[in-house]
Amino acid sequence: MWEKIFPIIGTLRDYRKENLRGDLGAGLIVAVMLVPQAMAYAMIAGLPPVMGLYASTLPILAYILLGSSRHLAVGPVAIVSLLIYEVCSKEAQAGSQEYISTVLMLTMLVGILQMIAGLLKFGFLANYFSHAVLSGFTSAAAIIICLSQMKHFLGIQLSNENSALRLILLIIENLRHTNPATLAIGVCSVIGLLILRQKYPKLPGALFFVAAGTVIVYLFKLTDAGVKTVGELPRGLPGFSLPDFDIAKLSSLFPAALAIVFVGYMESISIARYIAAKERYKVDADSELRGLGLANIVSSLFSGYIVTGGFSRTAVNYQAGGRTGLASIVTAAVVVLILIILTPLFYYLPNAVLAAVIIVAVVVLIDIKEPIYLFKIKTADGLTLVLTFLSTLLWGVEWGIIIGAVFSLGLFIRRSAHPYMVQLGYIQREDVFRNIERYPEAQTYPDILMFRVDASLYFANMRFVEDKLRLWIERNSEIKWILVDFSGVNDIDAVAISTLEDIIKTYGSRGIRFAFCSMKGPVRDLVAKAGWQNKYGESVEYNSLQHALKWIRNNYSASNSIQMKA
Repeated sequence: MWEKIFPIIGTLRDYRKENLRGDLGAGLIVAVMLVPQAMAYAMIAGLPPVMGLYASTLPILAYILLGSSRHLAVGPVAIVSLLIYEVCSKEAQAGSQEYISTVLMLTMLVGILQMIAGLLKFGFLANYFSHAVLSGFTSAAAIIICLSQMKHFLGIQLSNENSALRLILLIIENLRHTNPATLAIGVCSVIGLLILRQKYPKLPGALFFVAAGTVIVYLFKLTDAGVKTVGELPRGLPGFSLPDFDIAKLSSLFPAALAIVFVGYMESISIARYIAAKERYKVDADSELRGLGLANIVSSLFSGYIVTGGFSRTAVNYQAGGRTGLASIVTAAVVVLILIILTPLFYYLPNAVLAAVIIVAVVVLIDIKEPIYLFKIKTADGLTLVLTFLSTLLWGVEWGIIIGAVFSLGLFIRRSAHPYMVQLGYIQREDVFRNIERYPEAQTYPDILMFRVDASLYFANMRFVEDKLRLWIERNSEIKWILVDFSGVNDIDAVAISTLEDIIKTYGSRGIRFAFCSMKGPVRDLVAKAGWQNKYGESVEYNSLQHALKWIRNNYSASNSIQMKA
């Protein structure tokens, strides 16, 4: 029981010595990668860079207690950081004490929502969040992140904007104020990071340019030339403090918190499941929610901000030989040592280098192939992606994901309200029934209509079933029997049962009889409760269309023309 609640117990009990070297090495490598990223992502969120480091210590340890993934590298991520900025900048000036307090409140709210969702076993809901929405949102958010970093990359002033179009216009308007030294540092960093990632992917390129940029600014006194740096970072670990709670502000943050819960969880669970499948162990969706929830609650109590599992860091952790949560413990320990000992070294770290780290990290999230693939497979999914992408670019990440999710949900409802129904015919050489539109050679019978429903039946889609059936009957005035193949119906509600009874009664008055075939057990149980056996007898007892046709052929001379294999 305890092991199910705290997966770390099983990890420690089954730990093998041969995993130690890989965990130590992977933990150190991820820490080297995490430190510059954490500070850079905190800047995206409009926070002091040190809060990114705070979020990379105790929250990581908290996740390990409840999370089920052995490889997930938890910490700040770019997309969630952008969401935080867009939401909290409406409440207070970015970087102000009120703004920081708002972020801590949002972090606590997200953590509580994740914990509640995990305890209520709501992890399955992630399966209903369209991949097309996430893909379109991620690509657009990556573009907005890159544009938002131009103020650090070029050394110009930009007002807080969440629209890509407005950001582009502001950048063009302020280009004349570009700081040449800042631009040179940014361009060299981006080019260098791209080269290192291409030729030497295992080298910690971000850390190298952080160190190089800091030394260059210090030696050449580039702060006098207008190069902006991180400045003084507080040394040591943050103390425990409860976030301020404002009911009015909490209510305004709640919708955004739900969006962050979904986005952060989807990013986390997708990479966690991918690695787990390769290593042949199971990741529990609800445990992941609880783990992330505890991590964010702890983060809000110790001056961090929202964390989740990151794609790139998790992949590096796995490739570097990480095997268990011990690798994350090593990562957190290294960050703690940096906070205690090395924070003064970051004083001359140029913001342009952190902007370059961000740009290089997120540009890979812009996926051009995915919309092409989706349009090729299914146009509706491609439209969902494009709508989400454009909405995010034009109106910001919060509205983008809401519009995409609502559109995706609308398509889902529309599909469920229009169940797939096909008229069937008999192919004698194969002894099977097939859709007559796909198999024109399939045999049909003048006085018998056979059709199949490939969807669960409920109150929202019965009108479509009625209309489709009426259309088929109007086209053929000779119909005396309607055989309904229920093999594709997994569930049915009371309204659908009542509607079917009305249909049977209506057409029964016109001399048309019904027979239902291949009912699944759960559906059969429900119609039995409605008394169908007493009302319609063996009309609901046929195991297949063959059996129904055989019975009709043997008992009704009007249909004796049916020729088929019994």
